[in-house]
Amino acid sequence: MVRPTRSVAPQAVQVNGVSEPHVAKGRGRKRTKDTDEPSKAKKVKVQLEAPQVTGGVILTVGMGDIGQLGLGPDVEEKSLPAVVPSLTDIVAVAAGGLHTVCIDKAGKVRTWGCNDEGALGRLTPNEEDAFTSGTVDVPGKVVQICAGDCHTAALTDDGTVYAWGCFRDNSGPLGFLEDGVLQKTPIKLTTDAPVVKISSGNNHLVLLTKDGRVLTCGCGESGQLGRIAEVFATRDSRNGKGIETQLQLYPIKVYKRRKAVVFDAVWAGGMTTFVRAEGTGDIYGFGLNNYNQLGHEDTSTKFQPVLIKGFSGKTWKQISGGQHHSLALTEDGEVHSMGRREYGRLGMGDIKGDMLVPTPIPSLVKEKGVVISAGECVSIVVTESGSAYGFGMGTNQQLGQGNDDDQLEPKVVRGKQLAERRVLVACAGGQHTVLLCVPK
Repeated sequence: MVRPTRSVAPQAVQVNGVSEPHVAKGRGRKRTKDTDEPSKAKKVKVQLEAPQVTGGVILTVGMGDIGQLGLGPDVEEKSLPAVVPSLTDIVAVAAGGLHTVCIDKAGKVRTWGCNDEGALGRLTPNEEDAFTSGTVDVPGKVVQICAGDCHTAALTDDGTVYAWGCFRDNSGPLGFLEDGVLQKTPIKLTTDAPVVKISSGNNHLVLLTKDGRVLTCGCGESGQLGRIAEVFATRDSRNGKGIETQLQLYPIKVYKRRKAVVFDAVWAGGMTTFVRAEGTGDIYGFGLNNYNQLGHEDTSTKFQPVLIKGFSGKTWKQISGGQHHSLALTEDGEVHSMGRREYGRLGMGDIKGDMLVPTPIPSLVKEKGVVISAGECVSIVVTESGSAYGFGMGTNQQLGQGNDDDQLEPKVVRGKQLAERRVLVACAGGQHTVLLCVPK
């Protein structure tokens, strides 16, 4: 089967530095004896941004030819949301490029979709096995998940991170913790402090520790790691890729130059990363900014954290990055967008130019947003009333309108399966959208 092109994978759905580890030369760290053993550390307070869910059901919409809808091998697309069968008491969801992840009330992880590079965290001997949900063997109780293009990460209630899959760059697979090696089952990521939040971009992973440090790993060619100099960021620019690639793949602290900054929130976008400073609420960003998706008026790529002045004056609850645009949500529920305007992904109507800085979306000013999600060329906003609004490119039908029309302004996701349900969380994947719902 010919696989569709992967696209920007959103970040974590449910969301509430450390000194560098030693990196061995050659093929990377050796696996320690406790790699797959449950941690005995005390529970930590994990950050949760999305509304807490006591147990809901999952609806999916969009393209499903690689199984990302979870509706079985006979369903290749859905233009209106459909219920994923045999899943109850779900408390969190995440949509990757071509796969989907969820957590149930017991803290168990289930996955479905494309498993070519290990994104499901479980073996799928038959292709049909990937079209329906299956359990991932993660030690401990998982309380948070995030998904990228070809990787997935899970955070347990004691602050331990397990992850699996593969990172990629423009030249192809990079590997996961080891250069060129796919990680098809969960492996523990070593940090010397508990982690309280995880977030995935397209091909990078960001961790926030309990003591306010930020760790990044994965592909850094667009500056999204915030710690790799431009001269070493791509394979072609390195002298033999060995240790330079290994230093990207292993979680290492992001430094803020000139003064120490403690952070209290992180958000990874497609090829961007945003972090929030504790106390001041200042937003720093790094990564690709060719369409002002960082909200910084200078469109150069940022390889180190830079203060984004466009975020000044407001308190920010969540930021979500797509391919060339980003969404931002204030504590009082005001939804902003920035970046590239094509296909309506900014929700601003038929505007003529891009948004250089975070700008309120006019048609949502009377709604209170609670969750935002930016996909490749689409945007999803969940409001306090339990409605999900979609806007942007309609080609993959992931806007839930029953057609493939582009939506230049926010429009309520519809369908009979939503008639008696409230949407609590929504995630825009590469070609599909995932909704976590409860009865009205």
